[in-house]
Amino acid sequence: MRISELSQRSGVPVPSIKFYLREGLLHRGELTSPNQARYDESHLNRLRLVSALTEVGGLSVAGTRDVLQAIDSDEANLNGLMDITLRAVHPITGDPEPTEAALAEVDALAERHGWYVHPGSPLREELARVLSALHSAGLVPDQEWIDGYARAADDVAHRDHYYIGNLAELDEILKTVLVGTVLGERFLAALRRMAQASEAHRRYGV
Repeated sequence: MRISELSQRSGVPVPSIKFYLREGLLHRGELTSPNQARYDESHLNRLRLVSALTEVGGLSVAGTRDVLQAIDSDEANLNGLMDITLRAVHPITGDPEPTEAALAEVDALAERHGWYVHPGSPLREELARVLSALHSAGLVPDQEWIDGYARAADDVAHRDHYYIGNLAELDEILKTVLVGTVLGERFLAALRRMAQASEAHRRYGV
């Protein structure tokens, strides 16, 4: 198919497709003339993935490139992929370092819930950064509030792994984990806000 058909089938404008090609997010088509190229279903599938990551998931070009390279890598491992995905979703650029108190709070939470935290995992520091920011803003959540969120996260993690467990191909598993993490952030945030609005209406009639 030509680029115009690729645009029509994917819903992505031609200028955006050309930008993705220049940035290396979409592989080149087969040249049919100096100024024309032919594209196939692999381009359509990749374009839909890039569009989901950038337009819905809100990833930067650099973050999207890192995630795509992780998906395509022959030496990928799940811990490394999750590290890349976390940094793509929440790039650590100038965020204040977490306090020792916040790190200790995260460690205590993990111990209470029996969570294994991989040595050197950026997830520990990411959660501690959030807690530090809450404290700096004058919001000090109590243990019951924190544990309530942790139990909800446990349930989400169980459902995620149940879904992944039904997949057979490693490539499909890795793609599902990465893309599901990126878009799952938006999905959970939207669900939370919808539930909050519903609860406010139930309690206060607003």
